[in-house]
Amino acid sequence: SLLIGALLERSLDDKKRGGSVQRINGGRGQEITGVTLPEKGKIRGWAFGEDRTICSANVDGKFYAVDGACPRCGFDLYKGKLLDDKDVWGPEPVVACPTCSTTYSLKTGKFGPEYKATGLTGWVNTWAQTATAYNAAKDVPAYDITRDRETGQVFCRER
Repeated sequence: SLLIGALLERSLDDKKRGGSVQRINGGRGQEITGVTLPEKGKIRGWAFGEDRTICSANVDGKFYAVDGACPRCGFDLYKGKLLDDKDVWGPEPVVACPTCSTTYSLKTGKFGPEYKATGLTGWVNTWAQTATAYNAAKDVPAYDITRDRETGQVFCRER
């Protein structure tokens, strides 16, 4: 009880000094439990609470993450396509929304050009783009994801 009180007091004191999730755990952010990190070249979605998701990707052993919902159409970015061809998309990997094809940098969350899909997917993408044109230029929050090599703990903090 005394220990919990001291930890709570320290936590509250940190907030008074301008503490934030960015600075907890040695600057690594909030520890997240119950998640499985994506394999190399894959995307994985994580759900938190009732309506919060994160889209996490592993590109060459480095983890990236953005908010899980596309701000343009509201669909799940973690069901999208991972695009990491530097010659086409630039130095940062991006995720393309599976519904409206808007791309987002997995490093910064900045929106980018649409991914050109073909067939039925391309038709759905075109329809979704016209239906959601007013939200076309919105970014998504981006996160740093780190894993402690010794303990296996996973940490997340907003960029």
